Amino acid sequence: MKSCTRYLTLEVPARMDFVDITGEVRSVVRESGIREGLCLVNAMHITASVFINDDEPGLHQDYKDWLEALAPHDPSRYRHNRTGEDNGDAHHKRQVMGREVVVAVTEGKLDFGPWERIFYGEFDGRRPKRVLVKAIGE
Repeated sequence: MKSCTRYLTLEVPARMDFVDITGEVRSVVRESGIREGLCLVNAMHITASVFINDDEPGLHQDYKDWLEALAPHDPSRYRHNRTGEDNGDAHHKRQVMGREVVVAVTEGKLDFGPWERIFYGEFDGRRPKRVLVKAIGE
């Protein structure tokens, strides 16, 4: 069994945005040398997400609008912010969008559907955050 672990560091200037990290994840799978296995990708911060979907700007804007409607950035709204934080909304957005994805690796490549891409979702940006990429298999 082989494995390869890498950490991506992202710093998103906007409070909320999505970054396509598919290329970086593919590089880790290539570096791992595995032909058959799995690749785990997870956000290592509780105000960020990793998810799979289409790379279509309208969809991304729809997600942002929907998430903002579900959990508006209004620091007075969340009990969490009584601790001195202002990111209660970001915790809720992450919960909805998810922490991680696992993608099959087949014949040395990410085994995706035709439009699937891996995205990092940032909900409390403006500082460096890490994403774990771990490929494991034979």
